[in-house]
Amino acid sequence: MALIDSFIETTGKWITQTDSSATLANPLAWARKTSSYAAVNRLIGTLIPFAPRNRFSVVELGPGYVRAKIRLKGNKNHFGSLYAGAYFLVAEIPGGVLTLFDLGPAYTPILKEMTLQFHKPSNSDVTVEFSMPPETLVSILSDADATGRAKFTLEGHMHDEEGNHVATSIAHYRVKKKGFSLAD
Repeated sequence: MALIDSFIETTGKWITQTDSSATLANPLAWARKTSSYAAVNRLIGTLIPFAPRNRFSVVELGPGYVRAKIRLKGNKNHFGSLYAGAYFLVAEIPGGVLTLFDLGPAYTPILKEMTLQFHKPSNSDVTVEFSMPPETLVSILSDADATGRAKFTLEGHMHDEEGNHVATSIAHYRVKKKGFSLAD
C-alpha cells in the first residue's frame, strides 16, 4: 500500500498544478490535464476494477471538487435507459476520490449510507459533480486528527448529456485516519 499511497500523494500534487480549463490551444497544459485525469482513472481502476469495466471515469478534479461520468454504453437496463446500479457507481466513487486527493493517503474514506432519488430516466451518459468547501475539509481533518475518524455528507446532482437533472444522491461517509491511536 505504500506504493499506492505515494502514487495518490504525487498525483494529488500534480493535479493541483493542473489547469482544468486547458484546451488544445495550449497543448502543454492540455497534455498535463489529460495525463493527470488518466493517472487518476488508472488508480481507480487498480483499486476498484469494477469501475473501468463499467465505463466510469473522473473527468475533472480540483481542490474540493470532482466531476465524474458513467457511460450509457454497457450500462443499459431492460428498457434502454441507464441501469440503477450505474447511477450508484457514478455517485459513490467520487466521494472517495475527493477525500483521497484532498485529505491525502493517510485518511481512508468509507461509505456508510447512500440514497438515490431518481427524477427522470437517462438515455445518455450521466455526469455527477461534488464540491466541498475548504472549511469542511479543515473540519474533517481536525476531527480525524483528534479522534481518528470524521463524518461528512455529500450531495450529488446527476445530469444527462442534455443537462436534465436525472437523479440526486446523498452519501454519508466516514474518514478514518490510518494508524491512529489514542496515545498519539
